[in-house]
Amino acid sequence: MDNEGCSGKHTLKKESWRTVFALAYQSLGVVYGDLSTSPLYVYKSTFAEDIQHSETNEEIFGVLSFAFWTLTLVPLVKYVFIVLRADDNGEGGTFALYSLLCRHARVSTLPNGQLADEDLYEYRKENNESCNSGVGLRLRSALEKHRVLQMILLTLALLGACMVIGDGVLTPAISVFSAVSGLELLVSKHHHQYIEVPVVCMILVFLFSLQHFGTHRIGFLFGPVVITWLLCISSIGIYNIFHWNPHVYQALSPYYMYKFLKKTQGQGWMSLGGILLCITGSEAMYADLGHFSQLSIKMAFSFVVYPSLVLAYMGQAAYLSTHHIIENDYPIGFYVSVPEKLRWPVLAIAILAAVVGSQGMITGTFSIIKQCSAFGCFPKVKIIHTSSKIFGRIYIPEINWTLMLLCLAVTIGFRNTKHISNASGLAVITVMLVTTCLMSLVIIICWNRSALLAIAFTLFFGSIEALYFSAALIKFLEGAWVPIALSFVFLIAMSIWHYGTRKKYEFDVQNKVSLNWLLSAGPELGVVRVRGIGLIHTELVSGIPAILSHFVANLPAFHQVLVFLCIKYVPVPHVRPEERFLVGRVGPREYRVYRCIARYGYHDALLDDAAFEEDLVCTIADFIRSEWSHHNKHSEDGFESNEKMTVVGRPSSFSVGDDSEDAEVPMKRVGFVVPEIDKRGEAEVEELMEAREAGMAFILGHCHVKAKAGSGLMKRIAIDVGYDFLRRNSREPTYMKSFPCASTLEVGMIYHV
Repeated sequence: MDNEGCSGKHTLKKESWRTVFALAYQSLGVVYGDLSTSPLYVYKSTFAEDIQHSETNEEIFGVLSFAFWTLTLVPLVKYVFIVLRADDNGEGGTFALYSLLCRHARVSTLPNGQLADEDLYEYRKENNESCNSGVGLRLRSALEKHRVLQMILLTLALLGACMVIGDGVLTPAISVFSAVSGLELLVSKHHHQYIEVPVVCMILVFLFSLQHFGTHRIGFLFGPVVITWLLCISSIGIYNIFHWNPHVYQALSPYYMYKFLKKTQGQGWMSLGGILLCITGSEAMYADLGHFSQLSIKMAFSFVVYPSLVLAYMGQAAYLSTHHIIENDYPIGFYVSVPEKLRWPVLAIAILAAVVGSQGMITGTFSIIKQCSAFGCFPKVKIIHTSSKIFGRIYIPEINWTLMLLCLAVTIGFRNTKHISNASGLAVITVMLVTTCLMSLVIIICWNRSALLAIAFTLFFGSIEALYFSAALIKFLEGAWVPIALSFVFLIAMSIWHYGTRKKYEFDVQNKVSLNWLLSAGPELGVVRVRGIGLIHTELVSGIPAILSHFVANLPAFHQVLVFLCIKYVPVPHVRPEERFLVGRVGPREYRVYRCIARYGYHDALLDDAAFEEDLVCTIADFIRSEWSHHNKHSEDGFESNEKMTVVGRPSSFSVGDDSEDAEVPMKRVGFVVPEIDKRGEAEVEELMEAREAGMAFILGHCHVKAKAGSGLMKRIAIDVGYDFLRRNSREPTYMKSFPCASTLEVGMIYHV
């Protein structure tokens, strides 16, 4: 598992070329399906209404030139050569960039962060030297000081995440719809209008039903389909080039873009929304980075996908350049350029490829939801890890079926590719704009590069994307409103959940019990201590949660060993198992009260069942041995009366009392038996083991969050209505399922925030 936490650039050194080629093969079926099927609808969407194909061929050659250079500059140059390098320890996506910025600028949505978290391996292994001069230092300082800038940064990341979710709804619809549209050439129009939508819906239901099998199984299943499809479109492209217009390569010159815009003017600008679709699915290269590796994704695109797409677009342009009246019989599209004898086989392959084409964005949607949830910006959902060997390969049932229903609604509602393509184009380009903005900050803050380089990056790629964004936004009433509406709903839900979560944590901090209360209660805590271990779940990383005093005040007995258990996420993809737990003592030794903080990365699978219990108890035992071993080497004076919680550190360091209530030292789990420990230490370990044998109970605060008296109308709506609704419909944390219902006790509390 240690190796799985490493970034792509580190693990590639250990991977054989056989592994890299296998990952590249799988990436074709998962990452590039959407991008590979774009020839199905680019020309059709571009020539839908804004421009017409004429005998001068200036329009068709201009579209080809735009498609070629857009495909070259955005997926190839921007993503393959630049953005993929900004991986967060092997993970990609909008929140990977946000996570990098959080760590370097010390800005985070997670309220329970600790300095000890910065000593994790995945913090240390990168060159995390902060900017110490110039614009980078001023920018980082501004982000750290101003809460408004932090919220703008978070909103930008959430906007990108919401648009990815919107694209996960629209991409399956347009891909399958475009593939099935080929039936219009093969059956009568009368039959076509009745069978098209039902066929699309059945295929979509089948696609989403496959998701529970997992990425690795789908990748091997779909890989041959994409390879066959790419071979098919590239072969047809080569045939059309040599058979219809061998000189079509001249249209790759940027001069044809100028001629296109000069002739078509405003209508040509509006048609860019259709050309934009040639790069739909490009963001999946980065979003799905955690499923594969940098090199495998780069190889698959540079040597297979990119040349195949260029040949496909050239072949369609070559055919259309010698056929100028087909729009009277059938709208310009992919199938008109396919030789008539091959249309049925190509249609079958296209439908399969369209199903595959939707996979990348569905997988990317699962990943982005997992990251949002880990950062406290999305309600808890059931996350199933479909691979025990590779992190990041997940399936989320609720999200899967929600996407399916929304996708079916879009398909039945629009019933054509024109409006769906307008909607998809806006979602795609918005995600790319967000990536460009965040990437410019990464260049300055994380990479310590010149501000001029970041400005050049933003101006160059941002201007290209802004041009396409304006063309897509102008189609607002013709379908582009869909991703905006979906993003608005998800953004509101995410913002409310994040706001409510922070307010709840702030209430916990403000109402935590002082250590003096614990000391005044005495070792028995004022109640009977019975055998067993009581795990008190809390979000606090320091102090005593109010739930303890609430519990003691209402029940006459408590367990002989108490553990304040905090399970939290940190802004890294993975946490090594030996760095998982921070353990400390609350109060004097005879109280037998400990604190355990379990840390997880935003792509980690939470431990469950016996594994979690075993690790927890053994870690506390290691802490006790380490503490008593250290005690044997030092004077006893004042040690027993030390009121401060101590967090286990590396064997070479141990925290001593300071002025804070909880003194922390970054931890490396003690994995050895310390010799010559005090008999009292062994007695404490034995007591811990006996308590474990007697049973372990999980005590959870069942809180009801309410807006406090005097709150404004918006706050009452957000907390009393929005947050309460999301909380009631969210899943309980995964680790709770490892405890039997009979051993779980919920203590009701009302939080007035």
